[in-house]
Amino acid sequence: MRALDNGESFVVTRNGVPVGELHPIRHQRFVASGVVAAMFAAAPRIDFQDLRTDLDAVVDQSAPPHG
Repeated sequence: MRALDNGESFVVTRNGVPVGELHPIRHQRFVASGVVAAMFAAAPRIDFQDLRTDLDAVVDQSAPPHG
């Protein structure tokens, strides 16, 4: 438990076979929506057509048949 407190993670095994993982709990911080909106107010606008074109150029989105 001390190691988890110090940020270490562990793989749990049964007979040498991994069955789970132990990770420290991340403490979530609440950020008010107004603060988030202010942070992104100066961000550049996204051209969704350009984004889609860029994604299509690098990602094969055809789904192979299952069976």
